[in-house]
Amino acid sequence: MKTLLFLALAALTAVLVQRAFFSFAAQKITDYADTGPKMDIRQHLSGRLLSEGVIFGPDGRAATRFVAVMHGTWEGDRGTLSESFQYANGAVQDRRWTLAVAPDGRFTATAADIIGTAAGEQAGAVAHLTYRIRLPEASGGHVLDATDWLYLMENGTIMNRSEMRKFGVKVAELVATIRPAP
Repeated sequence: MKTLLFLALAALTAVLVQRAFFSFAAQKITDYADTGPKMDIRQHLSGRLLSEGVIFGPDGRAATRFVAVMHGTWEGDRGTLSESFQYANGAVQDRRWTLAVAPDGRFTATAADIIGTAAGEQAGAVAHLTYRIRLPEASGGHVLDATDWLYLMENGTIMNRSEMRKFGVKVAELVATIRPAP
């Protein structure tokens, strides 16, 4: 019995260590402070943008694909980012973010399907955002904890990787590009 308990505790410890130090969740914004080009969401999420991406389900398989047209406008440190998603199954989803950037580069964001206020930060070539999102009723209406990491590439394209979790368990992952629209 002691051996079984020891093995169970060792397995739990291994999972916790892996998650804390060797996973998506282990990233910190300070890990990217010395990278470039410098990400500034006021500049890089401005104007007409095109996003193309894939959402993966909990089994790791592609659940859906999308193309989104986005438009960002800014007045000083306050801005809006309108998104219109067209999914592979023909569904359309619109979202309008309201953003505010603080002098230290941290930012907040709100949208109709976001519960409370999203919290973000920028450092080096990266922006990071955490929030709670309510899925559309057609997708179950679940509330998920989302973490977005946006990585600015040298050519101005942003690579977006996001994880969505429910009760701490990963239920979806999004990988997308965001770039100036032609």
